[in-house]
Amino acid sequence: MTSFPSSAPVIGIDIGGTNMQFGVVDAANSVIGRISAKTEPAKGLQHVLGGIADGVQRVCATAAVRLDDIGAVGVVAAGAMDIPNGIVLCAPNLSWVDVPFRDLLEARIGRPVVLDNDVNGAAWAEYHLGAGDRRGDALGVWIGTGVGSGLILGGRIHHGDFFTAGEIGHTVVDPDGPPGRRTVEQLCSRTGMRNVIHEALGRHPDSILLRLIGDDIDRLGTDEIKTAYDAGDDLAAGVVHRSADLIGVAIANIVTMLAVRTVIIGGGMTEALGEPYFRRICQSFRTEVFPDRCRDCRLVMTELAADSGLLGAALLARRAPDAN
Repeated sequence: MTSFPSSAPVIGIDIGGTNMQFGVVDAANSVIGRISAKTEPAKGLQHVLGGIADGVQRVCATAAVRLDDIGAVGVVAAGAMDIPNGIVLCAPNLSWVDVPFRDLLEARIGRPVVLDNDVNGAAWAEYHLGAGDRRGDALGVWIGTGVGSGLILGGRIHHGDFFTAGEIGHTVVDPDGPPGRRTVEQLCSRTGMRNVIHEALGRHPDSILLRLIGDDIDRLGTDEIKTAYDAGDDLAAGVVHRSADLIGVAIANIVTMLAVRTVIIGGGMTEALGEPYFRRICQSFRTEVFPDRCRDCRLVMTELAADSGLLGAALLARRAPDAN
């Protein structure tokens, strides 16, 4: 796809398992209108599509633009995508498999739709508008409910021959681990940290986490992990440090293979745990990467934070070949 020179506004949509973010973005890449809505995937695909179509109308009203004036709509979501055909191959948090999303949404809203993975979009936005360095290749790694990544090689998002490149969360970092405790996502994401803490709580009767959540593991989220970690809780510190160490190893493996110049690290857990977590990732990376000159790879925190997915989706929309 090639960029189009139109000054028409575009819409970026970031679909999460719980919430969807909508933004109208002008030619200067400023968000001139935004709304959020509940995703409610348990109510089925048609319900979600209806919610997206309604959100598109509402965000246009917020920005005081007509839908007919929108050049294109970019949508990002977690999961594996068939990019050329606009198909969601597998999105576990939405319970979607082989969904022809692009065609279904275009039929609802009557505008060109571009679909991509959420961290591809986030990395693309950071590369152009945030913490990236457009002089070289980049890797984005987002740590939140899951762990995802996006690769930018030669100034383009690298999708690979199967259009699913970037699934760092599903790479194995502990091949001898028990089922459910082998991959980056299973050990390093918020969900993974919560599962590890749940199994270990009985061996840590003095943990602050027990006072924060009682016996209700569903109460254990980002805020509780952060509170315990900041207080120096041994259990929380052990789990967070292992997450950071393994994320550093995973990044080192990719930089060793591809020699990218910049790695941008974001996501809800990264932003919540802050500098100590980020520094631990950097330390692990520099210990494991090869050769030594790859230690010059620039590791940085996200600058766009929660807006990265929305802005990335909007930038992708500007590349729609039939937008006008």
